[in-house]
Amino acid sequence: MSTRRSMLWGCALSAAAVLAPLGLAQAQAPYPNKTIRLVVPTPAGGLPDTVARLFAQRLGERLGQPVVVDNKPGANGVVAAQALATAPADGYTYLVTDGSMFSINPAIYKNLNYDYQRDFMPVSLAARAPLYLAVHPKVGVSTLQELIALAKARPGALTYGSSGVGSTHHLTMEAMKSALGIDLRHIPYKGSSQSVPALIGGQVDVAFSALPSLSGFVKNGQVRLLGNNAAQRSSQEPGVPAIAETIPGFDFAPTIGVFAARGTPASVIERFSAEMANVARLPELVQSLNSAGIVAVGAGPAEFDQAIQGEIARLAQAISAAGLKTE
Repeated sequence: MSTRRSMLWGCALSAAAVLAPLGLAQAQAPYPNKTIRLVVPTPAGGLPDTVARLFAQRLGERLGQPVVVDNKPGANGVVAAQALATAPADGYTYLVTDGSMFSINPAIYKNLNYDYQRDFMPVSLAARAPLYLAVHPKVGVSTLQELIALAKARPGALTYGSSGVGSTHHLTMEAMKSALGIDLRHIPYKGSSQSVPALIGGQVDVAFSALPSLSGFVKNGQVRLLGNNAAQRSSQEPGVPAIAETIPGFDFAPTIGVFAARGTPASVIERFSAEMANVARLPELVQSLNSAGIVAVGAGPAEFDQAIQGEIARLAQAISAAGLKTE
Protein backbone atom coordinates (compact mmCIF):
# COMPACT_ATOMS: atom_id res chain seq x y z
CA MET A 1 0.00 0.00 0.00
CA SER A 2 2.78 2.39 0.92
CA THR A 3 4.52 1.57 -2.38
CA ARG A 4 1.38 2.38 -4.36
CA ARG A 5 0.90 5.63 -2.44
CA SER A 6 4.49 6.59 -3.18
CA MET A 7 3.99 5.91 -6.88
CA LEU A 8 0.87 8.09 -6.93
CA TRP A 9 2.69 10.95 -5.17
CA GLY A 10 5.53 10.65 -7.67
CA CYS A 11 3.16 10.89 -10.60
CA ALA A 12 1.41 13.90 -9.04
CA LEU A 13 4.68 15.71 -8.46
CA SER A 14 5.84 14.98 -12.00
CA ALA A 15 2.59 16.30 -13.42
CA ALA A 16 2.87 19.43 -11.27
CA ALA A 17 6.39 20.03 -12.48
CA VAL A 18 5.22 19.80 -16.10
CA LEU A 19 2.12 21.96 -15.62
CA ALA A 20 3.67 24.68 -13.42
CA PRO A 21 5.42 26.52 -16.28
CA LEU A 22 2.20 26.39 -18.28
CA GLY A 23 0.29 27.97 -15.41
CA LEU A 24 2.99 30.62 -14.99
CA ALA A 25 2.91 31.44 -18.67
CA GLN A 26 -0.86 31.84 -18.51
CA ALA A 27 -0.55 34.11 -15.47
CA GLN A 28 2.04 36.30 -17.15
CA ALA A 29 0.13 37.69 -20.12
CA PRO A 30 2.20 39.08 -22.99
CA TYR A 31 3.10 42.77 -22.78
CA PRO A 32 1.12 44.89 -23.26
CA ASN A 33 -2.31 43.72 -22.14
CA LYS A 34 -3.87 47.01 -21.02
CA THR A 35 -3.83 50.75 -21.67
CA ILE A 36 -0.45 52.52 -21.70
CA ARG A 37 -0.22 56.05 -20.32
CA LEU A 38 2.19 58.74 -21.57
CA VAL A 39 2.61 61.41 -18.88
CA VAL A 40 3.59 64.84 -20.25
CA PRO A 41 4.86 67.66 -17.98
CA THR A 42 3.52 70.43 -20.23
CA PRO A 43 0.03 71.59 -21.22
CA ALA A 44 -1.64 70.40 -24.40
CA GLY A 45 -0.07 71.95 -27.48
CA GLY A 46 3.48 72.13 -26.13
CA LEU A 47 6.43 70.43 -27.80
CA PRO A 48 6.45 67.19 -25.72
CA ASP A 49 2.66 67.00 -25.97
CA THR A 50 2.77 67.28 -29.77
CA VAL A 51 5.32 64.48 -30.01
CA ALA A 52 3.46 62.28 -27.52
CA ARG A 53 0.15 62.60 -29.36
CA LEU A 54 1.59 61.97 -32.80
CA PHE A 55 3.32 58.82 -31.58
CA ALA A 56 0.48 57.60 -29.31
CA GLN A 57 -2.06 56.72 -31.97
CA ARG A 58 0.41 54.77 -34.07
CA LEU A 59 1.91 53.03 -31.05
CA GLY A 60 -1.57 51.89 -30.05
CA GLU A 61 -2.12 50.42 -33.49
CA ARG A 62 1.16 48.49 -33.36
CA LEU A 63 0.89 47.35 -29.74
CA GLY A 64 -2.78 46.40 -29.88
CA GLN A 65 -3.64 48.44 -26.78
CA PRO A 66 -4.73 52.07 -26.30
CA VAL A 67 -1.92 54.58 -25.69
CA VAL A 68 -3.24 57.72 -24.01
CA VAL A 69 -1.61 61.09 -23.23
CA ASP A 70 -1.98 62.44 -19.69
CA ASN A 71 -0.90 66.07 -19.27
CA LYS A 72 0.54 66.80 -15.80
CA PRO A 73 2.02 70.31 -15.97
CA GLY A 74 3.36 72.17 -12.98
CA ALA A 75 6.27 72.69 -10.58
CA ASN A 76 8.98 72.44 -13.27
CA GLY A 77 8.25 68.79 -14.01
CA VAL A 78 7.73 67.66 -10.41
CA VAL A 79 4.03 66.86 -10.89
CA ALA A 80 4.75 64.62 -13.90
CA ALA A 81 7.73 63.00 -12.18
CA GLN A 82 5.57 62.13 -9.19
CA ALA A 83 2.93 60.63 -11.48
CA LEU A 84 5.55 58.29 -12.89
CA ALA A 85 7.13 57.56 -9.49
CA THR A 86 3.83 56.55 -7.89
CA ALA A 87 2.84 54.23 -10.73
CA PRO A 88 4.09 50.60 -10.85
CA ALA A 89 7.37 50.19 -12.77
CA ASP A 90 5.73 47.80 -15.20
CA GLY A 91 5.86 49.62 -18.55
CA TYR A 92 2.29 50.91 -18.50
CA THR A 93 3.24 54.47 -17.50
CA TYR A 94 5.95 56.48 -19.26
CA LEU A 95 7.14 60.07 -19.15
CA VAL A 96 7.43 62.03 -22.41
CA THR A 97 9.40 65.23 -21.98
CA ASP A 98 12.10 67.38 -23.48
CA GLY A 99 15.63 67.22 -22.15
CA SER A 100 15.38 70.54 -20.28
CA MET A 101 13.63 68.73 -17.44
CA PHE A 102 16.98 67.09 -16.66
CA SER A 103 19.53 69.47 -18.21
CA ILE A 104 18.18 72.90 -17.22
CA ASN A 105 15.69 72.57 -14.36
CA PRO A 106 18.03 70.88 -11.84
CA ALA A 107 20.66 73.57 -12.46
CA ILE A 108 18.40 76.56 -11.82
CA TYR A 109 15.67 75.33 -9.46
CA LYS A 110 16.22 74.20 -5.89
CA ASN A 111 14.53 71.27 -4.19
CA LEU A 112 13.41 69.32 -7.25
CA ASN A 113 12.43 65.93 -5.86
CA TYR A 114 13.42 64.00 -8.98
CA ASP A 115 16.80 62.89 -10.29
CA TYR A 116 17.58 61.54 -13.73
CA GLN A 117 20.06 58.89 -12.62
CA ARG A 118 18.10 57.80 -9.57
CA ASP A 119 14.52 57.80 -10.83
CA PHE A 120 14.42 57.30 -14.59
CA MET A 121 15.45 54.94 -17.36
CA PRO A 122 15.80 56.21 -20.96
CA VAL A 123 13.59 54.34 -23.41
CA SER A 124 13.58 56.20 -26.71
CA LEU A 125 14.88 59.44 -28.17
CA ALA A 126 11.72 60.17 -30.12
CA ALA A 127 12.58 63.42 -31.86
CA ARG A 128 14.60 66.63 -32.02
CA ALA A 129 13.29 70.13 -32.62
CA PRO A 130 16.04 72.48 -33.85
CA LEU A 131 15.76 76.18 -33.22
CA TYR A 132 16.70 78.67 -35.93
CA LEU A 133 18.63 81.88 -35.52
CA ALA A 134 16.72 84.59 -37.35
CA VAL A 135 17.79 88.18 -38.01
CA HIS A 136 15.77 91.29 -38.88
CA PRO A 137 16.68 92.75 -42.31
CA LYS A 138 17.50 96.14 -40.76
CA VAL A 139 20.64 94.60 -39.23
CA GLY A 140 22.06 94.28 -42.73
CA VAL A 141 23.59 90.81 -42.51
CA SER A 142 22.84 87.71 -44.59
CA THR A 143 25.08 85.08 -43.02
CA LEU A 144 26.18 83.97 -39.58
CA GLN A 145 29.73 85.06 -40.37
CA GLU A 146 28.51 88.57 -41.17
CA LEU A 147 26.58 88.70 -37.89
CA ILE A 148 29.66 87.58 -35.95
CA ALA A 149 31.80 90.25 -37.64
CA LEU A 150 29.22 92.95 -36.88
CA ALA A 151 28.86 91.86 -33.25
CA LYS A 152 32.64 91.97 -32.80
CA ALA A 153 32.83 95.41 -34.41
CA ARG A 154 29.99 96.77 -32.24
CA PRO A 155 30.09 94.97 -28.87
CA GLY A 156 26.83 95.29 -26.93
CA ALA A 157 25.07 97.19 -29.71
CA LEU A 158 22.98 94.28 -31.00
CA THR A 159 20.06 92.78 -29.08
CA TYR A 160 18.53 89.34 -29.01
CA GLY A 161 15.12 88.21 -27.83
CA SER A 162 14.38 84.95 -26.05
CA SER A 163 11.34 83.14 -24.70
CA GLY A 164 12.53 83.76 -21.14
CA VAL A 165 15.49 83.59 -18.80
CA GLY A 166 16.73 80.00 -18.58
CA SER A 167 14.93 78.90 -21.75
CA THR A 168 16.71 76.87 -24.41
CA HIS A 169 16.47 79.93 -26.67
CA HIS A 170 18.29 82.05 -24.07
CA LEU A 171 20.96 79.47 -23.24
CA THR A 172 21.66 78.66 -26.91
CA MET A 173 22.52 82.30 -27.54
CA GLU A 174 24.60 82.55 -24.36
CA ALA A 175 26.57 79.46 -25.43
CA MET A 176 27.11 80.99 -28.87
CA LYS A 177 28.23 84.31 -27.39
CA SER A 178 30.68 82.56 -25.08
CA ALA A 179 32.15 80.38 -27.83
CA LEU A 180 32.60 83.27 -30.27
CA GLY A 181 33.57 85.99 -27.82
CA ILE A 182 30.78 88.35 -28.89
CA ASP A 183 28.39 90.51 -26.87
CA LEU A 184 24.67 90.85 -27.61
CA ARG A 185 22.21 92.28 -25.07
CA HIS A 186 19.47 89.93 -23.86
CA ILE A 187 15.82 91.03 -24.00
CA PRO A 188 13.71 88.26 -22.38
CA TYR A 189 10.05 87.76 -23.26
CA LYS A 190 7.33 85.45 -22.02
CA GLY A 191 7.50 82.80 -24.71
CA SER A 192 8.05 82.77 -28.45
CA SER A 193 4.58 84.24 -28.93
CA GLN A 194 6.15 87.50 -27.72
CA SER A 195 9.77 87.19 -28.84
CA VAL A 196 9.00 86.46 -32.50
CA PRO A 197 6.67 89.47 -32.95
CA ALA A 198 9.36 91.59 -31.26
CA LEU A 199 11.83 90.37 -33.87
CA ILE A 200 9.43 90.99 -36.76
CA GLY A 201 8.71 94.47 -35.44
CA GLY A 202 12.41 95.28 -35.11
CA GLN A 203 12.37 95.64 -31.31
CA VAL A 204 15.21 93.09 -31.21
CA ASP A 205 17.82 92.32 -33.85
CA VAL A 206 17.99 88.52 -33.65
CA ALA A 207 16.24 85.63 -31.94
CA PHE A 208 16.13 81.86 -31.84
CA SER A 209 12.80 80.19 -32.50
CA ALA A 210 11.23 77.05 -33.92
CA LEU A 211 10.79 76.93 -37.68
CA PRO A 212 6.95 77.04 -37.78
CA SER A 213 7.03 80.36 -35.91
CA LEU A 214 9.40 81.85 -38.50
CA SER A 215 8.73 80.21 -41.88
CA GLY A 216 5.92 82.54 -42.97
CA PHE A 217 8.00 85.61 -42.14
CA VAL A 218 10.99 84.13 -43.98
CA LYS A 219 8.90 83.69 -47.12
CA ASN A 220 7.72 87.29 -46.88
CA GLY A 221 11.26 88.59 -46.46
CA GLN A 222 10.60 89.89 -42.94
CA VAL A 223 13.43 87.85 -41.38
CA ARG A 224 16.41 85.82 -42.58
CA LEU A 225 17.58 82.49 -41.22
CA LEU A 226 21.28 82.38 -40.37
CA GLY A 227 21.68 78.95 -38.75
CA ASN A 228 20.16 76.24 -36.61
CA ASN A 229 21.25 75.05 -33.17
CA ALA A 230 21.46 71.32 -33.96
CA ALA A 231 24.61 69.29 -34.56
CA GLN A 232 23.97 69.25 -38.30
CA ARG A 233 21.80 70.77 -40.99
CA SER A 234 18.15 69.87 -40.88
CA SER A 235 16.19 68.30 -43.73
CA GLN A 236 13.57 70.98 -43.03
CA GLU A 237 15.92 73.74 -44.23
CA PRO A 238 18.99 72.09 -45.80
CA GLY A 239 20.23 75.39 -47.15
CA VAL A 240 20.55 76.84 -43.64
CA PRO A 241 23.87 75.91 -42.02
CA ALA A 242 24.18 74.41 -38.56
CA ILE A 243 25.98 76.71 -36.12
CA ALA A 244 28.11 73.63 -35.42
CA GLU A 245 29.76 74.25 -38.78
CA THR A 246 31.24 77.39 -37.21
CA ILE A 247 31.46 76.20 -33.58
CA PRO A 248 32.46 72.49 -33.49
CA GLY A 249 30.35 70.46 -31.06
CA PHE A 250 27.62 73.09 -30.82
CA ASP A 251 24.31 71.26 -30.24
CA PHE A 252 21.42 72.75 -28.32
CA ALA A 253 18.45 71.45 -30.31
CA PRO A 254 15.74 70.34 -27.85
CA THR A 255 15.39 66.58 -27.55
CA ILE A 256 12.07 64.89 -26.82
CA GLY A 257 12.03 61.37 -25.51
CA VAL A 258 10.38 58.64 -23.48
CA PHE A 259 11.45 57.64 -19.98
CA ALA A 260 10.39 54.74 -17.75
CA ALA A 261 10.52 54.48 -13.99
CA ARG A 262 13.71 52.98 -12.61
CA GLY A 263 13.15 49.23 -12.14
CA THR A 264 11.01 48.69 -15.25
CA PRO A 265 11.85 45.25 -16.75
CA ALA A 266 14.46 45.41 -19.51
CA SER A 267 12.32 43.25 -21.81
CA VAL A 268 9.45 45.73 -21.55
CA ILE A 269 11.70 48.70 -22.31
CA GLU A 270 13.20 46.83 -25.26
CA ARG A 271 9.74 46.14 -26.72
CA PHE A 272 8.47 49.69 -26.30
CA SER A 273 11.70 51.20 -27.64
CA ALA A 274 11.55 48.96 -30.70
CA GLU A 275 8.00 50.07 -31.47
CA MET A 276 8.98 53.72 -31.01
CA ALA A 277 11.72 53.19 -33.61
CA ASN A 278 9.25 51.54 -35.98
CA VAL A 279 6.75 54.38 -35.63
CA ALA A 280 9.49 57.01 -36.11
CA ARG A 281 10.10 55.60 -39.59
CA LEU A 282 6.48 55.88 -40.75
CA PRO A 283 6.32 58.43 -43.61
CA GLU A 284 3.07 59.99 -42.41
CA LEU A 285 4.48 60.51 -38.91
CA VAL A 286 7.69 62.02 -40.29
CA GLN A 287 5.62 64.42 -42.38
CA SER A 288 3.37 65.39 -39.45
CA LEU A 289 6.39 66.07 -37.25
CA ASN A 290 8.15 68.06 -39.98
CA SER A 291 5.12 70.32 -40.34
CA ALA A 292 5.51 71.11 -36.62
CA GLY A 293 9.23 71.82 -36.96
CA ILE A 294 10.21 68.48 -35.40
CA VAL A 295 12.57 65.81 -36.74
CA ALA A 296 11.77 62.15 -36.03
CA VAL A 297 14.63 60.09 -34.53
CA GLY A 298 13.50 56.89 -32.77
CA ALA A 299 16.89 56.07 -31.17
CA GLY A 300 17.17 53.41 -28.46
CA PRO A 301 18.02 53.63 -24.73
CA ALA A 302 21.82 53.68 -25.02
CA GLU A 303 21.92 56.42 -27.66
CA PHE A 304 19.26 58.38 -25.79
CA ASP A 305 21.20 58.20 -22.53
CA GLN A 306 24.32 59.43 -24.32
CA ALA A 307 22.34 62.33 -25.80
CA ILE A 308 20.93 63.33 -22.40
CA GLN A 309 24.33 63.16 -20.72
CA GLY A 310 25.83 65.34 -23.45
CA GLU A 311 22.96 67.80 -23.19
CA ILE A 312 23.40 68.07 -19.42
CA ALA A 313 27.12 68.83 -19.83
CA ARG A 314 26.67 71.40 -22.61
CA LEU A 315 23.86 73.24 -20.86
CA ALA A 316 25.77 73.33 -17.59
CA GLN A 317 28.43 75.34 -19.43
CA ALA A 318 25.78 77.59 -21.02
CA ILE A 319 24.11 78.22 -17.65
CA SER A 320 27.49 79.18 -16.22
CA ALA A 321 28.15 81.51 -19.16
CA ALA A 322 24.74 83.12 -18.63
CA GLY A 323 25.53 83.68 -14.95
CA LEU A 324 22.35 81.97 -13.79
CA LYS A 325 22.07 80.98 -10.16
CA THR A 326 19.91 78.33 -8.52
CA GLU A 327 16.59 79.79 -7.42
